[in-house]
Amino acid sequence: MMPNADPLLHDDDKPHEECGVFGVWNTTDASALTALGLHALQHRGQEAAGIVSLDEKGIFHAHKGLGLVGENFGDAKVMAGLPGRASIGHNRYATTGETALRNVQPLYADFEFGGFAVAHNGNLTNAFVLKRALVRRGCLFQSTTDSEVFVHLIAISLYTTVLDRLIDALKQVQGAYSLVALHNGALIGARDPLGVRPLVLGRLPAKMGGGYVLASETCALDIVGADFQRDIEPGEIVVIDDTGLHSTKPFGKVASRFCIFEYIYFARPDSVTEGTPVYATRKSIGAELARESHVEADVVVPVPDSGVPAAMGYASEAGIPFELGIIRNHYVGRTFIEPTDQIRNLGVKLKHSANRPILAGKRVILVDDSIVRGTTSRKIVEMVRQAGATEVHMRISSPPTTHSCYYGIDTPERSQLMAAQHDVAEMARIIGVDSLAFISLDGLYRALGKEGRDPKKPAYCDACFTGEYAIPLTDWQANEEKQLSLLQPAAQ
Repeated sequence: MMPNADPLLHDDDKPHEECGVFGVWNTTDASALTALGLHALQHRGQEAAGIVSLDEKGIFHAHKGLGLVGENFGDAKVMAGLPGRASIGHNRYATTGETALRNVQPLYADFEFGGFAVAHNGNLTNAFVLKRALVRRGCLFQSTTDSEVFVHLIAISLYTTVLDRLIDALKQVQGAYSLVALHNGALIGARDPLGVRPLVLGRLPAKMGGGYVLASETCALDIVGADFQRDIEPGEIVVIDDTGLHSTKPFGKVASRFCIFEYIYFARPDSVTEGTPVYATRKSIGAELARESHVEADVVVPVPDSGVPAAMGYASEAGIPFELGIIRNHYVGRTFIEPTDQIRNLGVKLKHSANRPILAGKRVILVDDSIVRGTTSRKIVEMVRQAGATEVHMRISSPPTTHSCYYGIDTPERSQLMAAQHDVAEMARIIGVDSLAFISLDGLYRALGKEGRDPKKPAYCDACFTGEYAIPLTDWQANEEKQLSLLQPAAQ
């Protein structure tokens, strides 16, 4: 949570966004375009934002701050201090390291080959082990974010070129990452070998210089007027300089495992992810959910905003009306109310209010994208019942979230995940619904155009539902081994 963040407004009952990255090469007002791109990616991180630019003299300029993009880059003087035809930017939601200015990306360092800035989306699962080894070698860390590991691995690399140093660093890290980097000669983009986190390539029109754009999602290309070219492939590194775009794939070929939760919740509905329109996919998920677990009802109501497309698909497939029975307040700012327990319990009504004429006397199906702790779901169900609903059934467009994510999504510890502690019937009782159903894992895969989930070769990273982690959890294993060693009796 951000310092002084309002506990009434901080929704701790959703998986929190990872981060968003953006980079542009060879265009006028590069930093202004980067700020626009970060605006489009604001949903991926709201704790902090930063931009680093490179001017024609090879000098780097930076501005970072806690808070939203508009709060940091809405001042003309700030933008004037970020000149150049190339820049990279980052929206942050902290998955590692506390929320502090020293952790705000892009990170910058001066090397013998010149300046280097990097912005990273994802999470390294061996960052602690690597950091411990680097500190022993004399490296001095200026932040607590795992992204700084990249900087130090590049610094100590014995290779000559920037690209070779970066490849050397990437071959030592484990985890999920999409990153953009900027140095004196090029803009660089990279994805981890499994392609867990997204990264796309766009091209600006000739009137804007014809430069290239890298971004976490296609919605960021749209806002700057760039044409989508393609996804950066899993394990691919692209180098963009004045001679054009160059691609290399230094890792061995492995089957990709893109994060399935991007389709369910994280990506903006107007983005196209891995060739698949997110909005249409969420409607398909809702339709599959209706086929699997429909119950007689009078109206389908989404929990806004993330439940809307799935609820539309559900209602269409079930043949019953779709209605906005819950209205979201989009203008919630910081409150002046002292957050006593009583007022905090009413906090859900700041963001959601019941549309009583739609709900009164109706059998209601509530459609939401996920249940994490279950606290918000319980309050919304109570609100719908108070509005006069005669029955409340909840349908969830993801399977039960039973495991924590270690690849860049901030989820609670497993002990706090409702589905890890209770079966569906008990969850329904706690939340207060007449019935509760989640889409099946095979059903989710079918909605994504697969025949089902192949347990021997899953097409996506779905560890939050299955506990099958595709990338080693080195740091957590090392910590467990340390804890076990402390429990062993001392040698006599």
